[in-house]
Amino acid sequence: MERAISPVSDHSKETGTRPPPGHGLSRLERLWLCEAVRLREEQAGPLEDGEAVRRARLAGATLAQRLEARALWLAERDGQLQALRHWRQGAGLALALLLVAAVFTGVGLAFAALGDGRGPVNVFWALGSLLGLNLLMLLLWLLSLPVMQGSGGALGRIWLWLSAKLARDAGAAQLAPALLVLLQRGRLSQWGLGMLSHGLWLLALASALVMLLLLLATRRYDFVWETTLLSADAFVALTRGLGALPATLGFPVPTLEIIRASGEGAVAAEAARRAWSGWLLGVLVLYGLLPRLLLSVLCWWRWRRGLAGLVLDPELPGYSLLRERLLPSSERLALDQAPPVPAPVSPARPLAAAAGGAVVVGIEIDDRYPWPPPLPASVLNAGVVDSREQRRALLDALAMHPPARLLIACDPRRSPDRGTLNLLAELARTAAAVKVWLLPVDAGLEPARLEAWQEALGRLQLPLAETLPQQWLEEGEGS
Repeated sequence: MERAISPVSDHSKETGTRPPPGHGLSRLERLWLCEAVRLREEQAGPLEDGEAVRRARLAGATLAQRLEARALWLAERDGQLQALRHWRQGAGLALALLLVAAVFTGVGLAFAALGDGRGPVNVFWALGSLLGLNLLMLLLWLLSLPVMQGSGGALGRIWLWLSAKLARDAGAAQLAPALLVLLQRGRLSQWGLGMLSHGLWLLALASALVMLLLLLATRRYDFVWETTLLSADAFVALTRGLGALPATLGFPVPTLEIIRASGEGAVAAEAARRAWSGWLLGVLVLYGLLPRLLLSVLCWWRWRRGLAGLVLDPELPGYSLLRERLLPSSERLALDQAPPVPAPVSPARPLAAAAGGAVVVGIEIDDRYPWPPPLPASVLNAGVVDSREQRRALLDALAMHPPARLLIACDPRRSPDRGTLNLLAELARTAAAVKVWLLPVDAGLEPARLEAWQEALGRLQLPLAETLPQQWLEEGEGS
């Protein structure tokens, strides 16, 4: 069992409303955290989740809703929610680096295709420099679709690896596997990572196109083609075939005379230069940019469509063990009346009157202390909590009707053991402002015992009240 006593957040102290776990996350991120928690429990064993289960049972009616609420609460408590935010920052930085790399790659392809301008440009070497690697990677991506179900291409895997490295959070290491498992289950990884891969290639080819235009507009290039084994007719047919589709969009295609003459040497005529330049640009647009653009749109459409159908599956391994705890048989059989709660803890209905007001509760206080203490009329007495059932009933009631101010009275002669501190932390998370009141003792309190309480409450970030804070309870001053 893993558990750390969570301190009271400053947000819950300063504001009367604490956002629920996962507030502000997208649907994908919420399911992503659920998968991360599930995989973590599969590897490391069940987590201590008493408070998470109690809150989850108040969060929704279906098992899927309660599983999600439990996972999000555990993710926030154990730091995985913060790790996701760090991973998201790392992913954004990794994407920015890949975008910059794509731009420089495109510029490099353009320079590699045209050279330094001192000699003639071999048109088919230039075409291979611009489109060769792109077409090879595109072919591999298409072949991987029916068999790999979502590799997403090399660029997608590089982005995932780089995102994890840049996150700089130990908890973020579990997020990348959880994301891949989630997306592969919904058959979304090939579309999400494919959208990234095609987008980066599209940017690289667009950068190459822009640089080609700049180079062709500011330098003079002569074009040739050369062969030893093939006939001139083969190059003529290939040139005319590749230029047929670009010609429908208005790109020029060299004439038969220009093509044949370019096989003998560079043609110095301006018409030949313009024809070969237009042909090269048209082939880059039609066979480079256009396929990547269409595939990016297709991946985006399939991604959005798949996200709409992505849901949490309660039948996954690990969730079956939680079914009875999150959705008890009594609820499934529509037994609405809960078993009676032992006195003296007030049930949820009286505590509803204190929602947004002040509540006082005692923790394991014996009969020598008169209870309740003198309280203002507007303050609700929630009784003294002794048993586990009473704790659960009180926590459920406060979770449903959180007060603005909560005063927790404790017997200072008892040691602040782990169980008491866990209960104080759980109670503190139900209210906007909390104070702990150590009841007065007749013979004085040992300094060591008082120091132990002060140290424990300091770790929980809970303020200590030396006397009954009636004005704070009634008016909220000093909170």
